[in-house]
Amino acid sequence: MTSTGSRTPPPRPMVQESAVTQLEARNVLQAFHRALRAIRLYPRENTMVKAALVALDGAVVSLIASTGQCDIRSVGDYVFVCGIRLRIQLDTYAAISHVAGRFRHAGIGGILVLSAPDGAAWVTLISALLAPTPGLQSDERRAHITAQLERENVSDFKIEPAVDELADLEEGSSQERTRQTFMQSLSATRQLMTDVRMGRTPALRQAKRAVQGIVDQIMIDDTSLIGMTTLRDFDEYTFVHSVNVCILAVALGRRIGLSKLQLLDLGLAALLHDIGKSRIPIEILNKRGQLSEDEFRVLQGHTWHGVLALFALSGSTARAWRSMTVAYEHHLRLDRSGYPRTVRSRELSLFSRIVSIVDGFDAATSTRVYQPNPWSPADVIRGMRDNPRLGLDPVLVRAFTGLMGIYPIGTVVLLDSHEIALVVAASREGQPPSRPQIRLLFDERGNPSYEATVLDLTEKDSSGQHLRTIVRTEDADRLGIQVSDYLT
Repeated sequence: MTSTGSRTPPPRPMVQESAVTQLEARNVLQAFHRALRAIRLYPRENTMVKAALVALDGAVVSLIASTGQCDIRSVGDYVFVCGIRLRIQLDTYAAISHVAGRFRHAGIGGILVLSAPDGAAWVTLISALLAPTPGLQSDERRAHITAQLERENVSDFKIEPAVDELADLEEGSSQERTRQTFMQSLSATRQLMTDVRMGRTPALRQAKRAVQGIVDQIMIDDTSLIGMTTLRDFDEYTFVHSVNVCILAVALGRRIGLSKLQLLDLGLAALLHDIGKSRIPIEILNKRGQLSEDEFRVLQGHTWHGVLALFALSGSTARAWRSMTVAYEHHLRLDRSGYPRTVRSRELSLFSRIVSIVDGFDAATSTRVYQPNPWSPADVIRGMRDNPRLGLDPVLVRAFTGLMGIYPIGTVVLLDSHEIALVVAASREGQPPSRPQIRLLFDERGNPSYEATVLDLTEKDSSGQHLRTIVRTEDADRLGIQVSDYLT
């Protein structure tokens, strides 16, 4: 490969060999989840129930035809379909958590499909799962479901007992904990902001619990959680952005030596920094193209709307003063330009200066309705470092650059070996920031690489020359690379 400018973009790389099975398993889980919700909410004759049952039947029949079996099992917070553990992602988190919770409530560990059931059999099974069983122990609840199936002459299913632990979850459990921390934080943020938008009084307890998980995980391994910030979902932008800002702010706070208690306060303020957007009309938030002057003025109001929303939060005897300050100040610059306009001279709080940096970084690297082509992480870092007109704290920008590296996690790079790689971790302590840790995506001929080995760009050959050096950054979209596939 002599030039990437004229080469045909390679196909999007596979993340794992069982990608098709993972897709089929996800289809079954989501179809089962939709049927659970439909039967809980509507009578059996409702068109929503009928449509959900048709989709479930199709997914199960397809899986049986492909693998010869179909079973759904739950172990703790994990869900398996035909032995494949469902990856916790934005589009599967709700289904995984709901199904795992429903299995726990019913006292069962799994459902084995013995033969292709009809719609009536599915209704009987799901109705039994949803039935309240107050006062019954786990085994008794499972026996109650089995008895209900026998009474209705349904023999298509085998109900399996609950399993408390699974030994083979140990491998990769750290990454799973990271995923769960991210998804639980996303769920808490979504609920909080939805409550604000609907005029309900939201509780602060769930958000604090989410921040606690993020702080604990950052103190153990900040690289894997920072990698989760590459997970993007267009429809969930506001919620994902809030969680990303929380993660990056806590990581930067730890970098500059804040205590754990300070990190908890900083994380909460970062998670809630955009809560005022819950009071901004959706049509303004999601408008394509440039906002009018009046619309932009309304959008700017999310800073003081955030302060008002935080006054209404329950779950704490003390007001979240630091969060209010950050919600108000995170679009102000060091010279107090930006918005909202300030009447008196003021010095921005440390938390506000941190959040303004990580907020700008995540926003600039994300796809949004008015930003279809986001900047690369490396370009954003360079702009923050070299452009004083952005009004960011230069000391904190240097600390953030040290945290993320010149080539932040998630940057796709071209090497002098003509290979294409993904930055998966910053350079090791004491090493040049231009030499991060990478994973190869394509070899020198443009063929996809399935090796998951992490390479260190500080490695040298026998003559003392570096084995590989970054030449430039590349456009992930142009090459068909979904960065989050490799980092989440």
